[in-house]
Amino acid sequence: MQYFSQMVGIPVYDSKGETLGRVKDLGIATGEVFPRITSLAFKGTGAEPFMISWRKYVDSFSDSAVSLKVPAEEIRFSFLQPEEVLVARDLLNRQIVDTHGLKVVRVNDLKLSQSGTNQLRLLGAEVGVRGILRSLSPHLENAVVKVAKLFGTDIPENIIAWSYMDLLDKQLKDVQLSISHRTLEQMHPADIADIIEQLDPRLRSEVFAQLDVAQAADAMAELNEDQAAEIVEDMDASQASRVLSEMNPDDAAELVNELDYEKAEALLRMMGVKEEQAIRQLLGYKEDTAGRIMTSEFLSLSPEKTVADAIAAVKDAEKDEREMTNYLYLVDEHKKLRGVLSLRTLLIKNDNEKLSSIMEKELISCNPDTDQEDVADAISKYNLLALPVVQEDGKLLGIVTVDDALDVLEEEHEEDLQLAGAPSTNDKDNGAGSHELRRLMTNQMWFFFWAAGALVMVLIGLGALASSGVPLGEVAALSNAGAIAGIAFLAGGWSGVLAMPIALLMSDSMINYTTNFFIEHDADDEDKPSMLSFIAHGVGSAFIYMLLMVLIVLGLLLFMANSGIFPIHVPVLFVGFLAAAVTVLISYFTSPLYLNVLYKRAERGKDTSRLTMRFISDLFSLVLFVGLTYLFCYLAFAIGLVA
Repeated sequence: MQYFSQMVGIPVYDSKGETLGRVKDLGIATGEVFPRITSLAFKGTGAEPFMISWRKYVDSFSDSAVSLKVPAEEIRFSFLQPEEVLVARDLLNRQIVDTHGLKVVRVNDLKLSQSGTNQLRLLGAEVGVRGILRSLSPHLENAVVKVAKLFGTDIPENIIAWSYMDLLDKQLKDVQLSISHRTLEQMHPADIADIIEQLDPRLRSEVFAQLDVAQAADAMAELNEDQAAEIVEDMDASQASRVLSEMNPDDAAELVNELDYEKAEALLRMMGVKEEQAIRQLLGYKEDTAGRIMTSEFLSLSPEKTVADAIAAVKDAEKDEREMTNYLYLVDEHKKLRGVLSLRTLLIKNDNEKLSSIMEKELISCNPDTDQEDVADAISKYNLLALPVVQEDGKLLGIVTVDDALDVLEEEHEEDLQLAGAPSTNDKDNGAGSHELRRLMTNQMWFFFWAAGALVMVLIGLGALASSGVPLGEVAALSNAGAIAGIAFLAGGWSGVLAMPIALLMSDSMINYTTNFFIEHDADDEDKPSMLSFIAHGVGSAFIYMLLMVLIVLGLLLFMANSGIFPIHVPVLFVGFLAAAVTVLISYFTSPLYLNVLYKRAERGKDTSRLTMRFISDLFSLVLFVGLTYLFCYLAFAIGLVA
């Protein structure tokens, strides 16, 4: 077993032992379960690129060299065949679909296996962190793996077999991968949507081009509105119109609403009259209401029909692929809703029974102006598969299905998550590395502020000390203000490294406290605690935390004093934690400002990210902490607390 990264750059020798160049790339035949290496591309001693047949010329290979069967003068160079690709040029660092794991990954390395005496085959792609480390240096990979084992952690290889790989870059228009298009066509629309959301924007339209109209319509309905709109904007107008026509009216209306007005009008005019009318009717209702998310595709019959008539109608509806046939709605000649029947009821009744005698007359319904969240709550509360939408006069306009209700609940949950600073479930990242960085930024933002702040404080302290011109060993003899300021700045940087995380973590805690209060209590909530109570509870919690911190600091001071540590450290440590304590208290006193911002933005219908508020709060706490630390350190030196 070996990796492609280990072969790149190794020398190529002819049969006489003369160096011809160094390995640059390998060609593979794509139409095999485990593709064999068919070509060897190497860079000559004069940097000229060459390509030769692997089977015809390669005699042996190892981790250190490739040896050929013939002398240099007998080699005949070849060209890449239509069924071949170059692994470095066409696979390495490319996005691929792991059709087994249903996710988009990036190829960091390629795993090879020897087959026979001189045959090499491609097993799959390395998509984990070890591939990145190995590409930088095999020694670095080994070192990281060994260090991880010391801490009881294993860094496994993450290999995707070639049979599960689907290459997505359509720049390779002449390459026919054996499993690519067929595999995508066999996937569920929701899985296709998940994959598309993880892709680079430039590749999303390329994947949609592989799907037929029905598949594209089903997958489009599973995408979030913004990404679906971007894809439609890039599509040919006639193709986009066909996809919209194939979608359920409620899904199509939601997508059209996200498009540019001129683009939307052009696509609507290209549709059939029936589809255009259905979409325009839905667009006529207010956003976030039952009318906007209902579908006009439902099954209805007269109450005077029989069970046999209803079963026949259900069969016809299945042929037309109606969205909902689990319920049969019974309407009179004026289209007013009179009752409802489930398919189960139809199956257990006699064929000649009239529907009016077996229908359920106690109905749960809503009007088109009902808030969509109330509709979703009703469907959830009463365990319904669909909720009829009726006018004030009782006329049935459409139904809201359970899948649309789930979408509404998911959107509501997503808004709460974003407010809480959690990563968006719709925000699919293209690479594991950037995903982990984003996760770290989201959950551990304080760490980045701490690293930046501590570095700045230390640099300022060293600069101030250097400008004073006094060596660090002569601190005890200092008396002039410039030297005192220099030592104070250096000591401030030292104490900031220790105490700053407390100020930043408590700043995050304040934001969590504020946003949780906002989520639990609406602005017009009569039982909401007063602002004074809100402040008192927050500051009281901070004060208790500060008291615990003081006890810990006193313990540290006693330990340092008894250990004979250089006396400058003791008061510096104290003032650093004092600055953190004051910063935390001031931070909690600013919590009403954040709470008022949340309420005011909510009144205007705007969402506020907890992540953004944490950034502002951490930045404020950092600046405040740095200022207080320098001030307290300078005062400690100036008034002679440090001899």
